Parts: sequence; C-alpha cells; structure tokens
Amino acid sequence: MARSGAAGRPGLLLACGLLLWGATGGASKVEVSLLEVVEVELGQTARIPCNFSLPEASDYAYINWFYIDKRSRTKIYYMVRGQVFEVDTEYKGRVAMEDDFTLTISRVTLQDARTFVCQVGAGSLGVGENRTKLHIYKTPEPPEIQVNDAGIPVTSKEIPKIAVCISKNGFPAPNITWYKNGSPLWQDDTKISILSTLIKESSGLYTVSSTLFARVSREDRQSRFHCAVSYCLLGADQTAVSEKVNVTVFYSTEKLSLVIRSPQPQVREGDEVTLHCEGDGNPPPEYNLLKVQEGAQAEEKDLTSSNGVLILRKVKKEDSGRYLCRTFDLDSMASLEATAELSVNYLEGLKITPEGPIQLQQGEGLALTCDARGSKPLELRWKKEKKGKLLGHGKQLKLSNVTLESSGNYSCEVSVAGVPGLSRSKQVYVAVHAKPQISPKDSLVPVKQNELVTLMCRATALPEPTITWSINGTVQNHIDHHHVISNLTVQVTPELLQSGVTCMATNKLGTSSLHITLQLRTTTTSPPPIGNTTEQKTQESKGVIIVAVIVCILVIAVLGAVLYFLHKKGKIPCNRTGKQDITRPDARKDEIVVEVKSDKLPEEAGLLQGANSEKRPAGDQAEKYIDLRN
Repeated sequence: MARSGAAGRPGLLLACGLLLWGATGGASKVEVSLLEVVEVELGQTARIPCNFSLPEASDYAYINWFYIDKRSRTKIYYMVRGQVFEVDTEYKGRVAMEDDFTLTISRVTLQDARTFVCQVGAGSLGVGENRTKLHIYKTPEPPEIQVNDAGIPVTSKEIPKIAVCISKNGFPAPNITWYKNGSPLWQDDTKISILSTLIKESSGLYTVSSTLFARVSREDRQSRFHCAVSYCLLGADQTAVSEKVNVTVFYSTEKLSLVIRSPQPQVREGDEVTLHCEGDGNPPPEYNLLKVQEGAQAEEKDLTSSNGVLILRKVKKEDSGRYLCRTFDLDSMASLEATAELSVNYLEGLKITPEGPIQLQQGEGLALTCDARGSKPLELRWKKEKKGKLLGHGKQLKLSNVTLESSGNYSCEVSVAGVPGLSRSKQVYVAVHAKPQISPKDSLVPVKQNELVTLMCRATALPEPTITWSINGTVQNHIDHHHVISNLTVQVTPELLQSGVTCMATNKLGTSSLHITLQLRTTTTSPPPIGNTTEQKTQESKGVIIVAVIVCILVIAVLGAVLYFLHKKGKIPCNRTGKQDITRPDARKDEIVVEVKSDKLPEEAGLLQGANSEKRPAGDQAEKYIDLRN
C-alpha cells in the first residue's frame, strides 16, 4: 500500500529556487519525500508537509518529527499506531500534526530557522526519512534617505557625501542600490564610492545602511537621487524605493547679465523700472550696480541696490543712460561685468504761440504754432475743443477770414511716435469780436386786439451785446456765452399796432436793430409770430377743435328734427316686429301667397303699396299683401 501526505499550501511552500520532491510511486521499501525549503513570515504559522510511500499490502508503524541543531537531532512530535505524542521541548504548545501528516509550527521565531526531519517506520519493511529547511523572513521597512543639505561644491578635492539610505528590521539582510536620474550607480574609485554597514538588532532583525559618495558637476543641480532596497520573498525578488531627493550644488558664476524690467517695452517718464543683476552661479555672488556717466572721461557712479536689484520709481529722462553690473567670483578669482542701456521716453515743453486768450476782429486771420520736445519724432493734431472735429496735422494751424462762429478753444494734441500712452495736449482760446447780429429776420407778428403778446429778440456778438426795446413792457433776458435772448411781454393796443416795436442790440463795435410789425390776425391759418410761436399754435388748435364740435352738434340736431317730423307724418312705422306680411287674410288654400319677413324702409313699403294700386287705412299700413296668382 502506498500512502502520501498533502503537497502543502502554495502560500507557504514556495521558495527562492526550485524545490524537489522525493519519489511517490509504488516502491519495495519505505520512501519519504519533503520540500527542500519552506518559507514563512516571522510570527506566522509554518506548515511542513511529509509525503511517503510503502510497499503493497503494508502500513506504517510510526512517524517521528525531529529538528537538527548542531548535528544533533531532537524529537518534537511523533505518532505510533494512530496515537500522537508531543515531546516537552521548546516547541511544546506550538507544534501539531494534521491528518495528512503535515507538521505545523505556530508563531514562528527567527530561531525556528532550522532543518526538520520526517521519519516513517514500517516494521520489518524498514525505515525511511527526509528533511526540509525552514526559512524565516521579515519584510524590511521602507528605506529612508537623508540628503546632505549642507551643499556640495563642484571644486571639492575629496569625493563628497551625497546621501545616506537606511532600511530597518529586515530578515534576512536586504541589499541597497543607489540611482541617479533613474540609472543605477556602481562603485568607482575615482567618482563614486558606496559604503554599506549591516547591524543585527537584539531582536535578530537586520538594519542596513548605505552611504553614497560621488563627485558632482554644475549639471547635477537638477539631478535626482534615490535608493532601493531589494530582498527575496516567497520565491520572488521584491524592491522598496525611497523618495527622490535633490542636492544643493555650489558652483562659480560663469555668465552675468543685467536685465531691465518695465511695464511695457518702451519706457515712459513716470513708469516704474527695475534693474536686476542675474548670474548663473550658486550661491549668487555679491553684485554692484553702477551708472556710467558719459563724457570726455567716462565715470562710474555707485548706486544703492539690494543685492543687485535697483527699483527706479517714477523714472525721469535723466535716468536714461548706460548701467553696469559687476561681480567678483572668489572661486575663480575673476571679475565679471554686464551692461544695459536704459532709454526713458519723454515729452516736454509743450506750448502754443501766440498764447491765449487771443482777440480778433471779424474777417481777420491767425496762425497758431504748437511746439514740444520729445525723445522721438512727434505727431501733432489740431482740434476745435478737445473732443471736437480734427482740423489738421502739423505744427501750424492757419485761420483766415474769421467769423463770430470761429470763437472757441483750439487744442493741440502731441504724441510720441511708437510710444503708446505718451501724449500731451494744450489749448488756447480765440475770441472773434464783431458787432451784434440779430435773428430771426422775419419782423411780422400776427396778434389780436388787447391780447398779451411775447416778442423775442436774439442777438449774437462779442463782446456780449446789450438788448433794449423801443417801448416799455416786461423784459426777461437770458445770456449764454456770447448769445443774448430778450423776451418782451406787452398788451396789444391800437397805438402799438400803428407804431410797431424795435429791438436794438449794442456793443462797443456797433449797434444792430430789428423793427417788428404787429398785424391783426384775420384767419386761423395766419403765419406764426416771431415770439410765442408755440403758444399761438396751441391756441389755434384749440379754436379749430371747438368749431368742429359745434358743427357736429348742429348736424345731429337737424337730423333729429327731420326724423321726428317724418314720424309725426306717419312715414316711419314703429311696429316692434318689423314684419310686412304680403299675403291677404282671405286667400284660398290653392292660391300662391308669399310672406316677406324683412325690415323694409318706409320708402320700400310705399313702393309695394303703389304697385298693387290699393289704398289701405292708416291703421292697416303695417301689413301688406300681394297676390301672385296672376
């Protein structure tokens, strides 16, 4: 008979490398087979299966489990004829044997990493045995990396320390590998050195430490270093990776530049400008900012800056010029310089000649000249008022044959070509003097006898005119710049109709007058007066409406009288039904009779009556009969 134990559970029986079993087929003697290696994690339960085979028609007599320590074996568990026995050893209470003869060890420790033997006896057929190595493992903690934060100079004569990598509490001891930008680093006597230490803790676990030494260059300021811990677990290689770190690299300055920063490419007066010295060294060196004074002999003026940064607030044209940034590198003992040119655009000295206010007589001419200074070519535009119509381009504006309407503010707008936002404007007032001009020219005003009428006189002149009237009345004057409006309210009298009214506008340059004739209004369509035009139109409209209403009332009254007269004469029937029966009451059944039910006018009823040549009494006129037999 052949008997064999279970093959074990895959989670516990895999190991680094190939594990072989003994033969399990039919045999002429007792044969025992075990796994070469069984792995289990610290603190878990180990399962060691025992498979065996016996000759036909035979059975086992006993099974013994031993462990080997220093070439001696110690029995820890056995079975005789189906009865199990536990030996009082260090494994008492932690070992057991399952039905398939698998030995289990609970709460394994590092000391359990031994060789275990399964022995099977079959009486006279002999004894067979085999052995298994029990491996205990403990996954190490994730690696911790400690970077050298003091900084590493590229000119260091010795190979500097980059970082230290530590992995704790692993079993067996893991391995540490270093990487730079994802590529592994290996020992190199000239550029790379790796120092590793292994510490066995009191718990029996291992702590591994590895220190990386490597030379660095300027390019390593952006390099990333990390370490990886590798170990064997359940037949597979495992890896735990640390975080990636960057080291501080010290190197000398090779390139120096002076940068000018402003709100826009073209610097204007009033802008805020920053001058900044920038070098490619680490740490940055000390910078000195200077301004070069141009002249027969160039001079340098030290500027107060904050480590190579100078802020010019509300920059002026005097700030234009060449600036110098200078530094001295202590490592290379070399002096470096960089320059930049600051050009501040400006616009100044804006003026208009002749200066205002300018007084002209009507018909005269004038030439206005606009002058300014700027950092670049200037563009000049002339306008009447600031937002008025464009009059022309260039320095000069010519006015000829001026009139009163030519008076006003003339504006010169100047801008610097190619510099957005840099512009100025200035204006001058031109006053054209002339004798008064009166409007309107129409001097005929329709009026009614004894009514109050308001006459208006408008005069324009410079200097402002004074308006007087030839008669007394209520006068209201309104002055708007060089326009004067005077309203005279008077009562229409026969004397006023005969004499009329005269408006006179006067200034120091002369007098103008307008005679207004008052004419009695004869029709409702007479032309509007000069003065209260709107008021008179409103009164006329009201009169037309009143006449229309009166005419309508008269028409309605006449129509009502006619209807009443017809009713009294009996021409209009007033029956409620409005029916007119055209059949006679005594008509026979075989006679054809037509009854017309319709609302007929009295005239239609009369026509029907005349057609039959029959006269009816007045009370019988509501019903008419027509014989259609003939």
